[in-house]
Amino acid sequence: MTTRRQFLTMLGATGVAAAAPRSLFAAAAETEEPFSFLFITDAHLQPELNGVVGTDMAMKKARTFKADFAINGGDHVFDSLGVPKQRALSLFDLYEKTEQDLGLKVHHTIGNHDVLGIYASSGVPATDPLYGKKLFEERFGKLYYSFDHKGHHFVVLDSIGITPDHAYEGRVDDAQLQWLAADLAALPAGTPIIVSVHIPLVSAFASYVPEQSTSSAHHSLTVANANQVLDLFAGHNVLGVLQGHTHINELVEWKGVPYITSGAVCGNWWKGARMGTPEGFTVATVANGRLTTRYETYGFKAVAS
Repeated sequence: MTTRRQFLTMLGATGVAAAAPRSLFAAAAETEEPFSFLFITDAHLQPELNGVVGTDMAMKKARTFKADFAINGGDHVFDSLGVPKQRALSLFDLYEKTEQDLGLKVHHTIGNHDVLGIYASSGVPATDPLYGKKLFEERFGKLYYSFDHKGHHFVVLDSIGITPDHAYEGRVDDAQLQWLAADLAALPAGTPIIVSVHIPLVSAFASYVPEQSTSSAHHSLTVANANQVLDLFAGHNVLGVLQGHTHINELVEWKGVPYITSGAVCGNWWKGARMGTPEGFTVATVANGRLTTRYETYGFKAVAS
């Protein structure tokens, strides 16, 4: 287990960046070319409740916006956790076919519902070659990674922790934390960074819902060890963190970094708006050292509520 002290030590290489005022980060970024991209999350694609129709509508609406690429924020399908393998495979097939209507390069973030067979009800044995996150890796590639675009560094994280009792929680594991520390340390000081994660690192969602009479067995609404990730962001020019999972629009700023949670393509699981947030996706623009977003709906009409 890597300790908090060890992670902070790993940040030593970023001391120059940590000492630089954020205003200098912004000034340097003003020379970069502006661009836009899409953040499309929580499609929960399924044939029931017109879920495939709705996802296709969202993709076709999204392609009408000028964007360099798209990031899928996770939960591509509903559901791989607790269904037979063939059902999960058919859902991924449907998703991949539907995504083609977007007409853009898509970078994929794993969501909890993209994990195969974790629930015992699925009947998928742990020995299956596609069990757990292997199906996602086969279809979309690495679970966590980074890429660069027009002078900006994008980091895609895997926030899905699989628990011993066949459930999930929000967690970024030790191997990934070590990778993230090294990835950020290798950047030139002041490099603008944008992060994608499915389960939120920072959110006030629990404040919007009634108090729970019993505590949940797992930390599933946010990342349990988010503080370790946030420590790694310190001293870096993080323009924003894009998040999914809760299906609502939310902006929380912590230590100068905006944590932007997007509403879902499926809204309230294809049953209308989710706590006032209708079905939609996020359009993100990067210019003058800032990340700004707006939420776009696409006209889906739920057949059930």
